[in-house]
Amino acid sequence: MKSILITGGAGFIGSNFVPYFAAKYPDYFLVNLDLLTYAGDLANLREMAGVKNYAFVKGDIGDAALVSALFARYDFDGVIHFAAESHVDNSIANPRAFVETNVLGAFTLLDAARAHWRGEKRRFHHISTDEVYGSLGATGLFTEATPYAPNSPYSASKAASDMLARAFHHTYGIDATISNCSNNYGPKQHAEKLIPTIIRKALSGENIPLYGDGKNVRDWLYVLDHCRAIDLIFHRGAAGETYNIGGKNERTNLEIVAAICAVLDERRPRAVSYKEQITFVADRPGHDRRYAIDATKLATRLGWQAQESFDTGIVKTVEWYLAASGGECSIQLPRPSGRG
Repeated sequence: MKSILITGGAGFIGSNFVPYFAAKYPDYFLVNLDLLTYAGDLANLREMAGVKNYAFVKGDIGDAALVSALFARYDFDGVIHFAAESHVDNSIANPRAFVETNVLGAFTLLDAARAHWRGEKRRFHHISTDEVYGSLGATGLFTEATPYAPNSPYSASKAASDMLARAFHHTYGIDATISNCSNNYGPKQHAEKLIPTIIRKALSGENIPLYGDGKNVRDWLYVLDHCRAIDLIFHRGAAGETYNIGGKNERTNLEIVAAICAVLDERRPRAVSYKEQITFVADRPGHDRRYAIDATKLATRLGWQAQESFDTGIVKTVEWYLAASGGECSIQLPRPSGRG
């Protein structure tokens, strides 16, 4: 049985990936290392209770002694590295935490792989973001050849961790792959993010805040489509290569709010549309105008295609949050950030 280390498996993307991966590969033993900070919650992994090919370890990816001990105990055949500080606003307020987790944490994992694998070709997959590329103009797409130009402490920390993965491949022969994804959405996302915030504010009758003019554009990727892409890259991606993952679903933030409000108007109708709660607020510093991903390489070389359109994915997402909250506002505000 192969053993795989998954970091940050109690967070949003990780907690969608772990059940998917465990069910698809029952001959793999999955070890989920997560510190359970504000963005990680074991309630996201209720379906893993009693699953025999899964174990949870609470711990810090920056704890070199713990990470080395896990590598020694489980003799990992691969690593899938999700764990990261990811909220841009938090990175502006507290950039140190992002350097400690995203940069030093990635280094700790890569260094443990270097020490324990000793040149063996075992896969280390590092998950990153399209934000490392900076901001696009009105046209064009990010490709794997786009120069890095991060504009926030968050994206700078992810760019640094990408470069570490690349360097460990070229210097030490680590069989590393990197993926840079567009904005994820779907079940289990933390309340701090845009779509859960919109849903929470709408249900509670509060103002729905939009930065600036609401015309910042993102390419939206349904989280299970992202999980399927990671699966492909982990198993079939070429060592040392980067793969962009995007959903071909460009929307302005204003369009996102309108789509969510339309679903809520249908599912939880009331006298006044939820759109009446939209409120424009001052833009945040360094707010990139547009991101959009070209996923041609992933499609042509590995055969990946997104299975959800934004129209289908957003309905599934809103319905999940309504079911999770019983139709009321039970989505909690985040606590202060820490490592994950």
